[in-house]
Amino acid sequence: QASQEELKAAYRRLCMLYHPDKHRDPELKTQAERLFNLVHQAYEVLSDPQTRAIYDIYGRRGLEMEGWEVVERKRTPAEIREEFERLQREREERRLQQRTNPKGTISVGIDATDLFDRYEEEYEDVPGSSFPQIEINKMHISQSIEAPLTATDTAILSGNLSTQNGNGGGSINIALRRVTSAKGWGELEFGAGDLQGPLFGLKIFRNLTPRCFITTNCALQFSSRGVRPGLTMVLARNLDKNTMGYLQWRWGIQSAMNTSIVRDTKTSHFTMALQLGIPHSFMMVSYQHKFQDDDQTRVKGSLKAGFFGTIVEYGAERKISRHSILGATVSVGVPQGVSLKIKLNRASQTYFFPVHLTDQLLPSAVFYATVGPLVIYFAMHRLIIKPYLRAQKERELEKQRESTASDILQKKQEAEAAVRLMQESVRRIIEAEEARMGLIVVNAWYGKFVNDNSRKNEKVKVIDVTVPLQCLVKDSKLILTEASKAGLPGFYDPCVGEEKSLKVLYQFRGVLHQVMSADNEALRIPKQ
Repeated sequence: QASQEELKAAYRRLCMLYHPDKHRDPELKTQAERLFNLVHQAYEVLSDPQTRAIYDIYGRRGLEMEGWEVVERKRTPAEIREEFERLQREREERRLQQRTNPKGTISVGIDATDLFDRYEEEYEDVPGSSFPQIEINKMHISQSIEAPLTATDTAILSGNLSTQNGNGGGSINIALRRVTSAKGWGELEFGAGDLQGPLFGLKIFRNLTPRCFITTNCALQFSSRGVRPGLTMVLARNLDKNTMGYLQWRWGIQSAMNTSIVRDTKTSHFTMALQLGIPHSFMMVSYQHKFQDDDQTRVKGSLKAGFFGTIVEYGAERKISRHSILGATVSVGVPQGVSLKIKLNRASQTYFFPVHLTDQLLPSAVFYATVGPLVIYFAMHRLIIKPYLRAQKERELEKQRESTASDILQKKQEAEAAVRLMQESVRRIIEAEEARMGLIVVNAWYGKFVNDNSRKNEKVKVIDVTVPLQCLVKDSKLILTEASKAGLPGFYDPCVGEEKSLKVLYQFRGVLHQVMSADNEALRIPKQ
């Protein structure tokens, strides 16, 4: 966003600093010539509107491209940007064609009631009866992929397999979705399975107003008992910026009417629902609190009461890696008993492990279901997850350092040469600032600082940037914009890929001050 006047002023200042004729020492003169040429090349690019637009969009690679097959060089900046946006759209369409968006769920039900509901008299004469029997009693696997046919048409293929206590079956479905306009879409579904006959369905979504939409789902299920029709309608409306209201009517095998309110904010998620239906009618309230930490920790609780009984659930979930979220929920109900549900989300795949502990309300089962996962999680996090993530981060940083080693070495040499060339100018600036009790940079460091005791084993990686910062002082002011400071004259990146800061100790009107700013944070001193 720099104006031409700002570019000219910066160009003149750097030319005065790096001009070869100002340096008599042969080595300094050679270094000055190299830096002077770099400054001149940069100004040539940025002072011309066409080349500046190309550089803003494509970087140096665009300027060096022979033939420039992407767009013509002599177009106006507006035309270049328009062409770039067109190429972006084409690239997005190609990426859309290649995307299948796979989603999957694996659920493994575990029966662990023998841990708490044992009847000793039944096991007295059975060999090995001293060990509780834990078994898998049900499994469910589902998978779906999307295949974009055109910009508006998508085919969706999905399938599932289920088994419980030795009996099971599966089904396969294919759906064709078409986006009819910005306000809606329609979907045709066909399915078949070994337990049920063919299925034909139609789903329609439509925005009625900017704050209200409706979804209609019709289905015909064919079976040996005949044709079973079904209809579901959902009307939803934005009550305010964070709150949605839903009305649902379902007719068919399990007819019901349901109304719910969902409020989702940055720090919480609240749901209240009421359903009247056959065979189940219930009322449900749930609340989830979102902690604003790096691990995206959430704690939740819910109460559900109806004709089937009462269920209380509470749990938590936390991000354990870049793409993985681990959660655990304890369910206590009458007459359901006590269960522990463990869930792992890994990208678009979900792994679900419901563990049924007891059919009765036993305090011991509730205690172990609550404390057990916490102890196991913190032990695994400390002994396995944390060391693994630390080692993974080190590997990525090492790889990044190796790939940029030659470039960083060149930048370091340029920075050191620039500092040597600045010495005379800095001496004059300090003399002028001392004469008017102005701004004098006493010490300045740039890089990785370690102030937290928990990170005391990490190595401090900083460089001295006192001279380059003093050289940027003008009229007793130092102003740095919102950009990485590694690109400033006399600076380079001492720790690639790591968090960096700038620490400045300066004197203004005879008083010492200290300031610390993040790498991309703007800085203006003296502060008011």
